[in-house]
Amino acid sequence: MAKFKLHANDPLAKEAMDILEDSGLFEITAEHYDKDELKNKLDGVDFLVVRSATKVKKDIIEAGKDLKVIGRAGIGLDNVDLVTAKEKGVKVYNTPGANALSVSELTLGMIISFFRFIPRGTAGLKEGLWEKKKLKGHEINGKTIGIIGFGAIGKDVAKKSMAFGLNVIAYDPFVKETDMDVELVENIDYLMENSDIISLHIPLTEGTKHIVGEKELSKVKEGALIVNLSRGGTVDEEALYNSLLDEKICGAALDVFEIEPPTDEIRRKLLQLDNVICTPHIGATTYEGQRRVGLEMAKKLVEVAKKL
Repeated sequence: MAKFKLHANDPLAKEAMDILEDSGLFEITAEHYDKDELKNKLDGVDFLVVRSATKVKKDIIEAGKDLKVIGRAGIGLDNVDLVTAKEKGVKVYNTPGANALSVSELTLGMIISFFRFIPRGTAGLKEGLWEKKKLKGHEINGKTIGIIGFGAIGKDVAKKSMAFGLNVIAYDPFVKETDMDVELVENIDYLMENSDIISLHIPLTEGTKHIVGEKELSKVKEGALIVNLSRGGTVDEEALYNSLLDEKICGAALDVFEIEPPTDEIRRKLLQLDNVICTPHIGATTYEGQRRVGLEMAKKLVEVAKKL
């Protein structure tokens, strides 16, 4: 007989749901509810499983009177109120590294797409244009990529970057050594000043909010590309917009935004610039990545449930 009531508010891969079901430990419901409806559905729920779509803030946690575990299928925990969870004795688990390959592949895809004008070339051809002479691009071989955040994703970006002939420097205050051919730097200013490409792979915390802001962008190497596949809010979008207008940097490749979907003002300003390419927060959204995330989350929850 099932011991715990589990609600998956965001979908996991079928194989992952099968693991949870086959364990016999859970009575499972799986349906996405918005915030107000979710609060009313948490009565008796012991395990809440979410991805990035559900924001598990203070009011949600407090509504879950029986809540014991929050499973965040993915790496980021900025959508979970960790302080309230700790106060209420609710354990929070995530799956760091499970989607690293997906994010790192998109990172390199965005970099190459920008320097070789893939989005503009595609759009132009569809509009009947033949802009061959205008779209002289740049090779990335021999350039330097500065990686902010050297966790699972940052390390895989470094590995793939080196395969393309890029030199790699990285900033992460929690990483003091590496066996990779990467120059670890102790301050972000050095990275900004010496990188042709600056790629962010960090969580959004009080310490990382606007870690790339007006001050940092003023130090950036002339003509650098800013790439953000981490979390919206790590880059100050207003400062980024101004740097793009001033042509201090050559462009930006963005998968995340401070407000998602972006506000009308951001769409009107930042996203209308010719030197900005963007995607709608799909860094981890691959079939393979989501399968790994789901399987890892399911196995972890089964292990946790067995110990409770």
